[in-house]
Amino acid sequence: MTEAERTASIAAMSSTERARVAAHAADDKKAEDILVLDVAEIMGIVDAFVIAHASNPRLVRAIVDEVKEQLFVLAGLKPRAIEGLDDLSWVLLDYGDLIVHIFLAETREFYGLERLWTDAPRITWKGAAAL
Repeated sequence: MTEAERTASIAAMSSTERARVAAHAADDKKAEDILVLDVAEIMGIVDAFVIAHASNPRLVRAIVDEVKEQLFVLAGLKPRAIEGLDDLSWVLLDYGDLIVHIFLAETREFYGLERLWTDAPRITWKGAAAL
């Protein structure tokens, strides 16, 4: 694939496809209970949330690093902002139209983001058909 073809492929990738890339990357590093939500109609400025958790801060960091790497390699994206790297209990990766939340399990349970977004449709991401 030429650089021009790669650039065109990246530009054509939808926010839903980028969310699936993030979900698969998190899954590759053993994130748990990965959820992809379509929040476009609810929020207006963000299209999708990816929410996942890990059992310890070291694993949170590994998941964050893998998501960043895969979104850069496969979608040409770098996060606009990253929050939470100081304590690794809740890391937020802001890609503009995609927000990735990686939690420690107990922090995710405490904040319950998925309870706040119960009316957001879920995006299927597992399996080859979802890619």
